[in-house]
Amino acid sequence: MSNKTATFKAAMIQMRSGLTPAANVDAAAALIAEAKAAGADYVQTPEMTNLLAANREQLLKTIVGEKADPSLAAFRDMARKHSLHVHVGSLAVKHSDDRASNRAFLIDPQGEIVARYDKIHMFDVDLGNGETYRESNNYAPGESAVLADLPWGRLGITICYDVRFPALYRALAEAGATMLTVPSAFTKQTGAAHWHILNRARAIENGCFVMAAAQGGKHENNRETFGHSLIVDPWGRVLAEGGTEPGVIMAEIDPAEVAKARSRIPSLQHGRRFEVVEPLAEPARLHLVRGAE
Repeated sequence: MSNKTATFKAAMIQMRSGLTPAANVDAAAALIAEAKAAGADYVQTPEMTNLLAANREQLLKTIVGEKADPSLAAFRDMARKHSLHVHVGSLAVKHSDDRASNRAFLIDPQGEIVARYDKIHMFDVDLGNGETYRESNNYAPGESAVLADLPWGRLGITICYDVRFPALYRALAEAGATMLTVPSAFTKQTGAAHWHILNRARAIENGCFVMAAAQGGKHENNRETFGHSLIVDPWGRVLAEGGTEPGVIMAEIDPAEVAKARSRIPSLQHGRRFEVVEPLAEPARLHLVRGAE
C-alpha cells in the first residue's frame, strides 16, 4: 500500500560509461549493490547508461531493440535481486535501421517495467571551440511526457537536455508530479555554466524534488561530461551532490516537504493562461506642412 508521507532513501548512480555495454552494466551493478547496502529504496542511473558513443556507425552496430537488450534484462534482474525501484536514466536502444531511441525505464522491485520515456528534446547545438552535437542525426525524439507512481509520490520522467524546457516540468507538476528526474550526460562546458541553476530552478518553480544522476569525467570516446549528480529539495536546497568520479550519492527524501514548499509559495495554483499579443505596426508618420500664416 502506498504511503506518500513516509520518507525514503534515493541514490544517484554516477557513471563514466564507455563503448562496451556489458562493462557499463557491470559498473552500474556494483554501484547499485553499494547503494542497496547503504539503505537505498530507489536508485537512478544516468543518461546513456549502457553506451556513450558519438560515432553513428558504432552506435547503430552495437545497440539492439528493447526486447533483445541484455542491458535492460540485467537491470530488471538487479531490481528483483535487491528489491529496489531501479530507474535506468536511459539506454540507447534500436528504433529503426537508421535511428536509435534515447529511452528511460522505471523498473519496480519485482523486475517489471512500469514506465518508459523517450527523450523529447534533441541536443543539436554548436558550443564553440569545435564542440558540436547533433543528437537528432542518430536518435528519434519522443512525443509524450511520462509520469509514474512510486510508493512515495508521483515521478515525472525526463532526460538531460529536457531540463532547458520548463514548460515540460510545469506540465508534469500540474499532472501531479512531486518528484522530477533529470538523468544526464551534460557536457563539461554547459554543466559548469548551467547544471546547478537549471536543476534548482526546476525544483523551485514546481515545488518538487529533482533527482539527477549524471555521467562524469573523460570517456572512452574522449567526450568529457560534467558529473555533479544532484538531489534538490522543493525549496531549491541541494541535499546531495557528486563530484566528477563514478560513485553513489544519497539523500533521505521527505515527501511532506513538497506540500510545505507549495503552501509557502503556491505558484502552481497561481498560473494563468494568457495569449501573446503581436507588436502593433509602427504608426504612420505624420507629415506636417507649414502653410502660409
